[in-house]
Amino acid sequence: MLRRLLLILTLGSILALVVLNLDPVTTKLHRLAILCAMLGIWLGPVILSWKRKAVRYALLPIPFLIAIPFTLPAKPIDREALRSDFIKRMRAYQGTKYHWGGENARGIDCSGLPRKTMRDALFSNGISNLDGGSLRKFLDHWWHDTSAKALAEGYRDFTISTGETGTIEKLDHSKLEPGDLAVTEDRTHILAYLGGENWIQADPGAGKVIIENGRTSQNGWFGVPVTTHRWSVLSTP
Repeated sequence: MLRRLLLILTLGSILALVVLNLDPVTTKLHRLAILCAMLGIWLGPVILSWKRKAVRYALLPIPFLIAIPFTLPAKPIDREALRSDFIKRMRAYQGTKYHWGGENARGIDCSGLPRKTMRDALFSNGISNLDGGSLRKFLDHWWHDTSAKALAEGYRDFTISTGETGTIEKLDHSKLEPGDLAVTEDRTHILAYLGGENWIQADPGAGKVIIENGRTSQNGWFGVPVTTHRWSVLSTP
């Protein structure tokens, strides 16, 4: 009976993890469910194989092995490499369907676009350079939701203000850096600067992620007053 329950736990956890990752919307409850599903996927086989020492000893250390990279010392971040990866990842979402609260390729919203891609860039940098600092920043970004309003207010020091304000169509783009963020004054929408006066956004009006020139496009968002912000990890100390 116990064996059957453990098998159900394991298979159910696998199914739950698949379903959770298909859902474009992510919340803290969603993230907690992912952690529980991962725990179930590991715990079921551990208990099922407890009498088999070789299998048991192979499975028990897995969580600790996964945690090791996150405990490594922090290294100086190559900001230009991180910026380039961040922008490349944002561009890859061009054409993705707009979905309020979404944060993956099945649907994404305006704050989810820069949030998800910066998080992925930090994780990639952490793994490729064995940089525990980047991986811990990745976890911080993953666990804490950051809306347009939160990013504009420097929530958890994820961003800092550049001091540039106005409408995008009239901003002095020479004072911006690729990867900078523009948040509307009412804190309801966010766009990201790609360089060359081009901007990317998950536009609810267009219903998808689009890239347009901030000077020449007739998109209404470019005529709305904004404040501009820079990711702290991309700013010069």
